[in-house]
Amino acid sequence: QQTIESVKETRDAFTPGPPDADKPGVPGYWLILRGEDMLTRDNDGQPDLPCGALPVMASWKLPPVHVGTWLGQPLRAARLAADAPIPPGFAASHAGYRRSPLSDRLLTLAGLARQVLHWRSRSRVCSACGGVPAPVAGTFGVRCTCCGREFFPRIHPAIIVLVRRGEEFLLVRKAQWPAGQYGLVAGFVEFAESLEECVAREVKEETGVSVANARYLCSQNWPYPSQIMAGFEAEYVSGDIRVEPTELEHAAWFAPDRLPPALSPPGSTARFLIDKYGLGL
Repeated sequence: QQTIESVKETRDAFTPGPPDADKPGVPGYWLILRGEDMLTRDNDGQPDLPCGALPVMASWKLPPVHVGTWLGQPLRAARLAADAPIPPGFAASHAGYRRSPLSDRLLTLAGLARQVLHWRSRSRVCSACGGVPAPVAGTFGVRCTCCGREFFPRIHPAIIVLVRRGEEFLLVRKAQWPAGQYGLVAGFVEFAESLEECVAREVKEETGVSVANARYLCSQNWPYPSQIMAGFEAEYVSGDIRVEPTELEHAAWFAPDRLPPALSPPGSTARFLIDKYGLGL
């Protein structure tokens, strides 16, 4: 995941580049996904990217695609089936943002691979005529060889919001999150809706609370699999908490001296908003 703190550090070592910029046969670094994991090799006791010629794998679910350069060498992403055996010399490191042994740098790169391969897997057939797309030179886009329509990677906007009520702020919990962990209201932007309108709607739908004065604070690439998350702060207006059970397990008002057992993990937009605008850290 592209954490707020790690973006610049990663960009210093990474240069993006389209697939046609690759030079086949040149050794480089590999982003190999397998389900929610990324295959790594040991480097002095720490997981690191495989480097060298194309690794020998039983089968690719998605074949390798060039995504840029890492530390001056080609960087390629590929995906194995989730149940594919782990080749000798590799380890499977979980690449999810809620718990991972990977550094912020490697999580950022795993997120890049996830986004690129998600787009590649969904652009193999023209959605207009069923034809076969071919790459558009210099981009990650494709052009249908039958009807000529062009398609480019789609990024889906979502919001996440810290709702304030005096010194308190609203935290929510989904049932599938780790035990005791709370985060913030979030959701996807709908047709004909501004980001600010999305903030008010999502908070109302999930918690029954009305808010106003939504203020944009930050954004974060969120490759699960193709979102960008816009972070907001909003003010409580009215309403008692009434949780929407299909979305949330629990919601409550918290204060800096009265917090839940666990908060969203460091590096996430939710934690950045909670720390900076909720706790004032």
